[in-house]
Amino acid sequence: MNDMTTVRLDKWLWAARFFKTRSLASEAVDTGKVKVGGERVKPARSLRVGDELAIDNGAETWEVAVLGLSDKRGAAPVARLLYGETPASIARREQLTEERKLFREPGSTIKGRPTKRDRRQLSKAGGLD
Repeated sequence: MNDMTTVRLDKWLWAARFFKTRSLASEAVDTGKVKVGGERVKPARSLRVGDELAIDNGAETWEVAVLGLSDKRGAAPVARLLYGETPASIARREQLTEERKLFREPGSTIKGRPTKRDRRQLSKAGGLD
């Protein structure tokens, strides 16, 4: 972690490993999937320690508080030190994980394009209309 007072939001999201690339982070901020203090912001917004973020990276939704600033992407354990997740967010993500374990998506076992046989099985299960 660097000694700095502010860092661009898109750089921080990339450094904290919420998104694979900085352009994906910037696009998510532009489309309103990342909010600072409950408000939509621009990718170049200066982020400070203590800011609260709501992040939807497509797979999961996070509510985090900024604990550290960095504009360089490092190892995952170092990136984890940049933020602290709220207890409500942790509970919600764990609940969704449990629900996914109990109910499997009908097409999740098929890799790639489904075959004719796969499509028939999906139709029986109600996966395709």
